[in-house]
Amino acid sequence: MSNPPLSPDVSGDAHAQAGGGGPAAPYHRAPAGPAVESAPAPLVAVDRWGRVSLVNAAARVLLPGLAPGVPLDDGVAPGWLVAAVRGGHPGEDAEAAGTGEAAGTAGTATAATAHGPLRGRAFTAHAAPLPDGHTAWWLSDVTGREDAERSLRSERESTAFLARASARLQASLNPRRCVVATARLAADHLADAAVVVRLSRDRRPEVTRAVSDGRLEEETPSAAVEEMPGLAEALAGFPPVSIRSIDPGRVPAWLLPSGFGRPASLTVVPLPGSGGIAGAMVLLHRAGGGSAGPDEDTGPGEDAVTRIFAARAGAAISAAALYAEQVATVAVLQRELLPPALPHPEGVELAGAYRPAQSAQSVGGDFYDVHPADGPGRDTDIVLGDVAGKGPEAAVLTGKIRNTLTALRLVESDHVRLLDLLNRALLSGPQDRFVTLVLASFGAPDPATGRIALRLTSAGHPPPLLLRLDGTAEAARTSGTLIGVLPKASATTCSTVLLPGETCLLYSDGVTEARGGPYGEMFGEERLAEALASCAGLHARAVVERVGMLTSEWLAGREHDDIALVAVTAAHRTPLSAVGGAVRPGEER
Repeated sequence: MSNPPLSPDVSGDAHAQAGGGGPAAPYHRAPAGPAVESAPAPLVAVDRWGRVSLVNAAARVLLPGLAPGVPLDDGVAPGWLVAAVRGGHPGEDAEAAGTGEAAGTAGTATAATAHGPLRGRAFTAHAAPLPDGHTAWWLSDVTGREDAERSLRSERESTAFLARASARLQASLNPRRCVVATARLAADHLADAAVVVRLSRDRRPEVTRAVSDGRLEEETPSAAVEEMPGLAEALAGFPPVSIRSIDPGRVPAWLLPSGFGRPASLTVVPLPGSGGIAGAMVLLHRAGGGSAGPDEDTGPGEDAVTRIFAARAGAAISAAALYAEQVATVAVLQRELLPPALPHPEGVELAGAYRPAQSAQSVGGDFYDVHPADGPGRDTDIVLGDVAGKGPEAAVLTGKIRNTLTALRLVESDHVRLLDLLNRALLSGPQDRFVTLVLASFGAPDPATGRIALRLTSAGHPPPLLLRLDGTAEAARTSGTLIGVLPKASATTCSTVLLPGETCLLYSDGVTEARGGPYGEMFGEERLAEALASCAGLHARAVVERVGMLTSEWLAGREHDDIALVAVTAAHRTPLSAVGGAVRPGEER
């Protein structure tokens, strides 16, 4: 159908011409040329009384009921366009469909723009004034643009969610916290509820349930994962199986959160970890819930977001589990490498202290061991050493040296020969590190005087300090070569006696080389001797604590090497008068 030639002065009873009957205002067609008629965009012009005054070819195809002289109403045009032409607004229904996504005739309008659905697509109408009070409305199909905008918004929301999820999942290396975070994030963004299932060592399911309302449940039910279709396959191994939709009627009761009810749909999502499966996630959807189920129109990106989230969650859970396993392994090793609990020989006080160079590690290159006398006439042996370097590598050699010395002392009691055997054992190994050592051995105290006979031997190590009763501190006269360097180890042994109340202090160079003070200088042997002299009359534990405290004060928080201290004190003897008082003549004890 084509428009007849237009003339601005043509008049007549337009309403009667349209078949409506009754008088009408003079009707004039809107002026137009060939370019308007053949324009690809639909154009509808109306006069000031709301009558159609022009319809181009594209508009006649889109709106077949329009014709010049016909009143523009809901019978021939969508309601949102009619409301815009009349200068009104569509009302509540139109506002609800303001984006044009809802079916029907609702839309939005401003003074010069209207927007709404038409034939299943979204259109925007723009008004332009024409002569003689006519208004032209150009219609533009914006469906593709709106789809692109929705897709862009969805991508941005998905990217923001994945960024938040990654930050939250990486915030902890605790496996339980990672599992809880996974369940909560999935329940808040991917479904109405989420259940994370992992297998314990005895193959029992460890279940963490989260609901979008904030509820969280953790349980290890007495159930088999085979009861839930698809769950056993998701937990079976690597590579992971694909996401699988499950019949809601087949879900076991132990999997559902309490009070959640029967879900409308659910999916099983594997959680791939580092070279294995970290667990499985079950997404639960209520009927008519805010989260779309697998059978609903979720858009092509929903499945991708779920897969990416599952991969990141599985990696976080796997990393946390691996870290927890490593921590447990290190704890077992540390129990073997840390200094042992000290025995309590009769008549002798023993005290020790160990402070590694790095606060994050409990083991290092310094160590000490005490081997109690294992028979009559045998001595109690003490060894304090410093392996070159620090950290795990030094700790490994430390363990080897301690084990070797434990075995060698059973067959050799002489210090010099014992050190030579150790030297030969270290040279036969692949390591290129060396160690300095000091050995101390003592037997049972003299029952009459309480004196202790002490043997001291140094092998490249600072000699022990002897604290006498008068408060003087002197270095034991012993020296020797490093262990693990020369083909044959040589050393000299110092034999001395400790009177009751006197102390022998074995220490590592982490004490004397501790840098601090106002100028960052070393603590030094002189300051150590002065610190030990201030401990005259103290018990072994008090000596170690005071020397350690003065060293820490000198460091003032600076970095330092490993520090090891062992004090051997001849037990203080209590006078008889202090125990039972003086014995008077004629009285029995």
